[in-house]
Amino acid sequence: MSMSKGFSNVFRIPELRKKIFITLGLVFVCRLVSQIPTPGVDWTVLNEIISNFKQSPQGGLLDWFEVFSGGALGQCAIGFLSIWPYISAQIVIQLLSSVIPALEKLKKEGENGRQQLAQITRYLTIVLCVVQAWGIATALSHPAALGLPVPAGKAIVVNPGIGFNIMTVIGMTAASLFVMWIADQITTFGIGNGASLIIMINITSRLPQALFQAWERYFGVGGDSANAQASYAELVILICFFLLVVMGTVMLVQGVRKVTIHSTRRSVGGGSTYGMQQTYMPLRVSYAGVMPIIFAQPLIQIPCAVVMKLFPSTSAVYRYANDIANSYGPLHLTIYAVLILFFTFFWVATQFNAVEISENLKKEGSYLPGIRPGRATVEYLDDLMTKITLIGGFGLLVIALIPMLLMGGLDIPWPIASFFGGTSLLIIVGVALDTLRIMESHLLVRKYEGFLSHGSLRGRSGM
Repeated sequence: MSMSKGFSNVFRIPELRKKIFITLGLVFVCRLVSQIPTPGVDWTVLNEIISNFKQSPQGGLLDWFEVFSGGALGQCAIGFLSIWPYISAQIVIQLLSSVIPALEKLKKEGENGRQQLAQITRYLTIVLCVVQAWGIATALSHPAALGLPVPAGKAIVVNPGIGFNIMTVIGMTAASLFVMWIADQITTFGIGNGASLIIMINITSRLPQALFQAWERYFGVGGDSANAQASYAELVILICFFLLVVMGTVMLVQGVRKVTIHSTRRSVGGGSTYGMQQTYMPLRVSYAGVMPIIFAQPLIQIPCAVVMKLFPSTSAVYRYANDIANSYGPLHLTIYAVLILFFTFFWVATQFNAVEISENLKKEGSYLPGIRPGRATVEYLDDLMTKITLIGGFGLLVIALIPMLLMGGLDIPWPIASFFGGTSLLIIVGVALDTLRIMESHLLVRKYEGFLSHGSLRGRSGM
């Protein structure tokens, strides 16, 4: 009851109502961009090639692209790159800020430094757009060179050549930069983080297809149960399992370890003093977010595709690469699990700075109860974060493997299985919680009831 009342209260606040409509309008424009075909591409031939390629072990790479392109892959839309060059540039700059002193200095210079980093990120976005768009144009012009099964007498690009490449680069780069601008406008004038919302919308745009395939699987084509591929019992079990997975994902995204912080008494002008204050520092269980999954899948599929192109199909190297690329195979799942755990710890190691936290606590006159300031605090935080990351990494691993296990074990189509875990579910849950938290803060400031009767929503930082 409280949830429905909270949503009804949202539209009673003019400012919040305006932000929601602005967000919806900008998201609609973004979706239009992802539906405009690239000139010179025969998307019917492209769809035929994609359908054939998905039957191969390397087809999982296309599934990964489909998750984030929001349907732009099948028609090679100019918005195929979407927001991802911008996200990739942000990740690169964020990682480099941990190892390059000049970037780290800008990161600590406040608003001016953040603006300079944002400008560097945009320049890098343009570079990534040009490189990726040129690669896509080249791949479309010469699909056979990548091992894609091209039907006899057909071609994806009507008039391949340097002109097509330049036109594709201009179109895709302009579209991606336009989507980046839309994301900034949503963040400034709308609700939530624009880039995260666009990614979530791209993912959920496949939901109607998933529902349609689920209907045909359990109720048959045209509602004729004689054509059904699975029983109603499996459907009921899957629905219950889906609810459990969503609950587990929410717990993983929202989970924090509260570290108690004591602030010492200090005097303020006029003789007044602040006494001992006790607060806490939240250390998120899912500190790395979806980054390990985003890194792991391409790192398996892309090298395997390259190796299988370089070596003959009769060689042992080809067979090993083929086994690794098979998304349902035990070798693929094992390597995938190891990479997720590795990148989980790698991301935390590069982004969680216990030394900086310890120094900030010391400057503020704060300390952890029972822990000496300085090196002891650093060691305590590092040890604690390692344990938290281990728990979060295994939770992330379970969620990441569920779609693959459903596809391999129950032969559930990818459009349906992808919503049972992996990157899709993590992003949807995380972004939804962030957006609801922002809306709830508007409600509470204006003395309206929030979405929950007890407690409050807690979003997650980052994507």
